[in-house]
Amino acid sequence: MKRVPHLFCRLAALAGISLALMMSQVARADQFVSYGDYEIHYNAFNSSFLQPDIAQEYGLQRGKRRAMVNVSVLKKAPEGKAVPVSALVQGKASNLLEQTQDMPFKKIDEGNAIYYIGQFGFSDDMLMRISLSVQPDPNQPAYDLQFEQKFYAD
Repeated sequence: MKRVPHLFCRLAALAGISLALMMSQVARADQFVSYGDYEIHYNAFNSSFLQPDIAQEYGLQRGKRRAMVNVSVLKKAPEGKAVPVSALVQGKASNLLEQTQDMPFKKIDEGNAIYYIGQFGFSDDMLMRISLSVQPDPNQPAYDLQFEQKFYAD
C-alpha cells in the first residue's frame, strides 16, 4: 500500500475547506494555470485552518489574521502523467490601498510532492491581491499570475 504524504493529506483537506468557503461566495474555476509543459496549482486560505502540530512541524505561523498561499508545480510527462518539480517561487500580497507585503516561500519536499508555502497578514473582511512569480526552469522566464481573494479573521 502506498503511503500518502502527511502534509499532502492535511493540505488536501485544507484545500477542500478553502474550496467550500470560496464556493459559498462565488463559484470559481479550478485554481491552476497551464503554461506549456507546466501546470501551476495554487490556493490561499486562513492559516488557522492548519492544525497546530502540522504548523509547528513545518515552521509555519498560524493566526486568525494570517493567511497562507500554497503553490505546487507539475510538469506534464509524455505518458500523460504529471510529476512535481522544483521551482523558484516569489510572491506579494497587497490590499486595495496598495499596501504590499513580500511573501517569502518555504519549500516543502515530501519526495512525491513538492509544495511552496507563503504567508501574509490581513485585516478582517479584506480583499487581497496575490501576485506570484513561478519559475520552474531557471533557463526560462518566470510565469506570472495574479488572483484576488477576500479573507476573514476567525
